[in-house]
Amino acid sequence: MLLVFDVGNTETTIGLCDGEEVTSRWRVTTDASRTPDEAYLLVRSLLDASGVGVATVTGAAIGSVVPAVTGPLAEACARLTGEPAVIVDARSRLPIVLDVDEPLTVGADRIINTLAASRLQHRDCIVVDLGTATTYDCITADGKFIGGVISPGVQMSAESLFRKTAKLTATELLPPSKVIGRRTEECIRSGVVLGAADAIDGLVRRIKAEWPGSQVPLVIATGGLAASFMPLCKELDRLEPDLTLRGLAMAHAMLG
Repeated sequence: MLLVFDVGNTETTIGLCDGEEVTSRWRVTTDASRTPDEAYLLVRSLLDASGVGVATVTGAAIGSVVPAVTGPLAEACARLTGEPAVIVDARSRLPIVLDVDEPLTVGADRIINTLAASRLQHRDCIVVDLGTATTYDCITADGKFIGGVISPGVQMSAESLFRKTAKLTATELLPPSKVIGRRTEECIRSGVVLGAADAIDGLVRRIKAEWPGSQVPLVIATGGLAASFMPLCKELDRLEPDLTLRGLAMAHAMLG
């Protein structure tokens, strides 16, 4: 079994993989102050609570956009598995091409999404990853990352609204039953949730209009909020909540 870690700015998604299939997953808060010992105890407790024997875990792969977390987590994984963790970044020798002006600045999550989407779909894809930021990764069938879009995440936009408006209080971001709200929290939900859904659709349409070649790209939704936005967006074709975790498993098989 393999442990994979998708370290985002707000949350870290941990997966347990059998080959490329994700059998268990957990979400924890990303904490740059966590020591290697604390990271080890956290992962060990998650495995124990799920009835997974540590001896069955033989390796780990990490994709991180938070450098301060990467080292301590890698040390914890090496202690847990007895093997060095595979760390995926822009320097990793993977069968993809980062066809952008500054390839070394491409985030690990976007690299991993490129690998997974190209190998799973074998066609041009747009991966919409709804996390702390909402990213749009443009990927060709032959594994070429040709760029994309980065926008503020849904939760980030909502928190900015709450911080900068004295009379608007934090509201759970559930899809509203109708657009025109009659209470303040309903108005916020319409603005933030439906506004984000329309922004996703609009950006995907703009990306498609600029797409090189004649093939219409498949639009894949992934990330923590992907399932919530699938029914709200017309341009999202497929939900792949474990895309990044599966990509990490693929990378480990290639680099480990």
